[in-house]
Amino acid sequence: MLVSRRSCRTGAAALVALVALAASAASANAGVLVASAPSCADQALAKTFLPWLDLADYTALSDGDFETGARGWSTTDGASVASGNEPWRVGGSNDSKSLSLPAGAAATSPAICVGITHPTIRFFAKRRTGGMLSSASLRVDVLFETADGDVVSLPIGAATNGGSWQPTAAMVVVANLLPLLPGEMTPVSFRFTAEGADFSIDDVWVDPYSRR
Repeated sequence: MLVSRRSCRTGAAALVALVALAASAASANAGVLVASAPSCADQALAKTFLPWLDLADYTALSDGDFETGARGWSTTDGASVASGNEPWRVGGSNDSKSLSLPAGAAATSPAICVGITHPTIRFFAKRRTGGMLSSASLRVDVLFETADGDVVSLPIGAATNGGSWQPTAAMVVVANLLPLLPGEMTPVSFRFTAEGADFSIDDVWVDPYSRR
């Protein structure tokens, strides 16, 4: 599997921490994610991962196919758009780009609007070089706002593979416990960090509602 067993442990710990944050939250103050979140009503849905027996409806994360140069993303330590696409081209038949993450590099996505009923994120990843499978991973964190407007992060999963493009398993976005937008929605971003090896990611999709 592409998602390691650490995902379950980190997800459970994140859920406990998030409940504590929600319980201590005071008055709502809009922060940077609320200010930059796109309209929740503008999401086009598709069964992107149906070839992998996933019946969920997903919406594309803004420039999550990296075809326009990771517009709106922030990167560190050498993360950059490179030639080479995941082979199924779920974003478009002419797609030719992906995001390269050297070991230690990170990339943070633009904000996206998700609901409160266990939304998930799924994407394609490839381990390129470096590290042993037992130690190298692609860590995924969700960034969200507290009711005080502070942006905090929690780990939601880690992916690793043997060097070929693979779809990740769905990772649960536990930050949905803090709705800050109308309709019980909340804005989140995602940070991808290469740990112990060089990775590439492509075609990042989010199921904003999961359980309808």
